[in-house]
Amino acid sequence: MTGATSPDGETAALLSALNGQRRHILGILDGLDTDALRRPVLPSGWNCLGLVQHLALDVELFWFRAVVAGDRNVIDALGDTEDAWWVDPGLPAADVLDRYRHETRLADAVITSTDADTALAWWPRHLFGEPHLHTLRDVLLHVITETACHAGHLDAARELIDGRRWMVLD
Repeated sequence: MTGATSPDGETAALLSALNGQRRHILGILDGLDTDALRRPVLPSGWNCLGLVQHLALDVELFWFRAVVAGDRNVIDALGDTEDAWWVDPGLPAADVLDRYRHETRLADAVITSTDADTALAWWPRHLFGEPHLHTLRDVLLHVITETACHAGHLDAARELIDGRRWMVLD
């Protein structure tokens, strides 16, 4: 890691693309009440809130704070987490959405202070074998793709819930 606070042009462009997808995630959910956020609408049974919690924990926290930064506290706590797709019924929906926002801010701090060519600080070989990603750049591209894919899932879920569409092509 470097001490940079302003990412280079490439990293800034990748972060901008990621932020666009993050805004999509939150934007497509805007206006849904708690019941709608928790209602499964696809046969697999996941709900919008579970997907957002997955993005907060399994994507933002895991990839940036654990894999890229090697934060020992995060790594040690990973084994203690439940299935991120399952949200405790007593946990307010606002807390899940706020956690996602919080994890994106923490991820941004890692991204903006790390050179794109920096090697990964940690990789769970015992779970995933040899790493298929090797640098911050690789992780950014992976997370952009995963977040965009899940934004599409939320688009479909939202349309099934109340008919609202994020992107309308005429």
